[in-house]
Order: sequence, then C-alpha cells, then structure tokens
Amino acid sequence: PYADQVDPIFLYWCLASSLTKGYWLTASFGVTRVSIPIGTVARLPVPEFDCDTQRKIARYLDRETGEIDAMLAQLQSLTHKLQERVRTVQTRAVFGLAESAGHRESESHAALAGIPDHWERTKFGYDFTESAERNGDDPAGPLLSISEYRGVELNTRTDGQQASLDVSKYRVVRPGQLAANMMWLNHGGLGVSSLTGYISPDYKAFWISDRFEPRYVHHLFRSSRYIDYFAAISTGVRPNAQRVTKTVLDATPVPLPPIEEQIRIADELDEATARVDAMLAKVADLKSRLLERRAALITDVVTGKKAVA
Repeated sequence: PYADQVDPIFLYWCLASSLTKGYWLTASFGVTRVSIPIGTVARLPVPEFDCDTQRKIARYLDRETGEIDAMLAQLQSLTHKLQERVRTVQTRAVFGLAESAGHRESESHAALAGIPDHWERTKFGYDFTESAERNGDDPAGPLLSISEYRGVELNTRTDGQQASLDVSKYRVVRPGQLAANMMWLNHGGLGVSSLTGYISPDYKAFWISDRFEPRYVHHLFRSSRYIDYFAAISTGVRPNAQRVTKTVLDATPVPLPPIEEQIRIADELDEATARVDAMLAKVADLKSRLLERRAALITDVVTGKKAVA
C-alpha cells in the first residue's frame, strides 16, 4: 500500500513482528556496527489490509500486548523482590544480626557494625591472597563469567563479553577461590567459584585462608551491606564503571566468626537461596513463555493468520 494508506500504529506492529526480522537480517550489512540502507527500508514488505482493518489490528494488539506486558512487569517486580529478599537474609545471617535489625546508612562506611561480640575481625588483605595464575599455552578450563545474581558460572552468552583469540593472559580460577570483577563489586560482581576455568585478565582471583569457610565468604561479600560498602569505597566517573582498587580492597574490614558458625550460616543460606533459585527459575520460564506468546500473537495478527473481530 501507499504511505497514506498505512496506519502508523499498524506499521509499528508490522515492524515489531517476526515477519520483518528476517528481512532486516538479510538486508543488513556490517560487522561491529550493522547498517540498513534507506532504500532497503523503503522496500520493506507490509501486509495489505484496508485502513479500517489496519486500525482494528492496531487496537487489538495494543490491548492484548498491554495485558501481556502488565503480566511481564509483575513477574519482573517479583524477581526483584525475591532477589532483594535473598540479599536481606544474607546480610542478617553473615553479620549475625537480629531479624529486627534494619539497614542504616552508616553501614555503608562501617561494614562490621552490629556483629556479635565474640566474633573476631580481620581485613581482606590478611586472609585473601591474589592468585597470579594465568592460562599460558594450556587453558585450565572454559571461559567463566561473574553473574550479578548467581556468582561465578560458565559463560554461555552469545553477546557481550567474549574471550579473545589469545587467552594466554586470562586469569585462572579454581574451585574455592574468590573471583572478582573489580569494576562491578558494587553490583555483586564477585563470588566463590565451584568451577575451574578462566576469567577476564581485568578480573582478580583470590585464595581464601583456612580461617574461612568458602561458602560463607561467597554469601558474605554478596550481601547487600557489602554491595553498599563497595559502592562507598569505589572510584570512577561512570556510574556503571566504579572500580575498587586492590589497595582499598585489602583494607576492607571483614568479620571472622568461629568456623563452626560460618559452616552453619553457609548451610542455612545455601538452603534458602536454593529455594529462591527454584522460584526464580519458574518465574523466568513463565516470562519466556509470555514473550513467545507475545511475539507469536503479533506475527499471527499482522499477517492475517489470526482474524481480528
């Protein structure tokens, strides 16, 4: 149809459908920055419907996708609440706080406020030793990443950070070591690994002294109190690139409960996070199904496969 015969909202839904995605893929060119010639955009195939039908389709999709989007927003909110709940439970447990203890702004600068009197205190640099091990000519394992929520895991992403062809200088991480993205500590970018592999050369890996239970360490540094603390001591211009220097990290105060208490706390938190992880997996599956339903609905309607009353 001619431009004056196409409803703009109908055109929007055509562009949002899988009908046009294949067209964009075949028409685009470039490697790092994909471009689509303006002439190619002008030749975009649009299903032919009369203007009244186009408006009906547009109104129908506005309404139906709006309902799906509302459900997706609720699921996203539930995801955040579950994750925050884990952070809250973690913080109370790893610092030995009473359930009634609330968050205070001063805790961003006094990380050990309120810990039990019988717990010892140490500093990061006393009990965490940086590992200098690199891949060399023989990678120790697969590429690993540090998830904001899950910690150290296999890097299965097809976008974002990928290893270069030469991984000889990448840092090796071994089970029981603490791996840290020094520019993402204020977002939970660290965790104790259960895997052998390698991470970005810009990250760090630390051996943990035998005074600590590694699982306790994992929950400790990923607690909301330490995330706030790392935000307070980090430096940088960009909000999402705030670095904590090794010198400052070494001076970070760390609680040192008796080892039997560390094991008990770790057991409790492992169980609690496993329950939440199971709920999060169900939420993620439902979100995926809703997104698939949304995409299929748009395509079916704009192509006429599904009639609109």
